[in-house]
Amino acid sequence: MALTHFDSKGDAHMVDVSDKAATSRVAVARGHISMAPETFDIISEGRAKKGDVLGVARLAGIMGAKKTPDLIPLCHPLPVTKVTVDLTLDPDLPGVQIAATVKTTGQTGVEMEALTAVSTAALTVYDMAKAVDKAMQIGGIRVVLKDGGKSGRYEAK
Repeated sequence: MALTHFDSKGDAHMVDVSDKAATSRVAVARGHISMAPETFDIISEGRAKKGDVLGVARLAGIMGAKKTPDLIPLCHPLPVTKVTVDLTLDPDLPGVQIAATVKTTGQTGVEMEALTAVSTAALTVYDMAKAVDKAMQIGGIRVVLKDGGKSGRYEAK
């Protein structure tokens, strides 16, 4: 299988999707941000000096999905029809689990938008809590579901 973002000369290019059918597409990505127990308590108790960490991160994730083609050079601008970003406090990390679902009807998928939503939400949590915990770690960001288009359905194991 060849990489699609390179032409026959090896130069990067935007993939031509003009001959593809517009179909209903969805992608779900997940990731997390782990932190010190004290930072987890500050966020879960709503004591962060910058405000509602999870609420702001949710909005940032939604905005990130919508801005993906501005950030990733070869992404197509897509008519994103739905974005949800769920942030769940996880005391076992301790930290926050993040899931993003992105939908569209178009000629290419929305995996990059879902990944960008999770990444942006995690970075926002970091930004809002870095004053108390610079050692937070973002990780596990991956596509767990993709459906629609010629390649069909993918579910992570």
